Amino acid sequence: MSHITQVFTDLVRVETRLYNAVSARLRAEQDLSLGQFEFLEIIDRVPGCRVLDIVGEVAITVGAVSKAVDRLVAAGWCVRVAHPQDRRSSVLRLTPEGGKKLAASRPVIESELLSLTAAVPPDDLTRVASTLAALRTTLETGAHGQPG
Repeated sequence: MSHITQVFTDLVRVETRLYNAVSARLRAEQDLSLGQFEFLEIIDRVPGCRVLDIVGEVAITVGAVSKAVDRLVAAGWCVRVAHPQDRRSSVLRLTPEGGKKLAASRPVIESELLSLTAAVPPDDLTRVASTLAALRTTLETGAHGQPG
């Protein structure tokens, strides 16, 4: 196995384990999956958020995002409202309950991530973060890995 293949394998395994551990704690403490949290966070952060904004950020299909948003709407955490300029499109907004769920979940995620990464020296974690941010920018700029 080449060096870059091992880097890729380690990256995927670390991501999977971190994601699963954080999601398990979030589900136990807030009855929310990490995927649901991510969608609520994007809706909160992106003004006039639409399904396509989420698709562009998380790189999954429109159908998958739309179904996940339907579940958030059914849970009462967000609503779809008509887009003011394009009636064929919807804008997503958090409900007050969704805002509370998001606010309560942020410290749970932060705490779990701090716990899971505590053994890594802060300077090393900073270098990893910088490297991953550069790689992410390169991939997103080139539209690599977008669903087909």
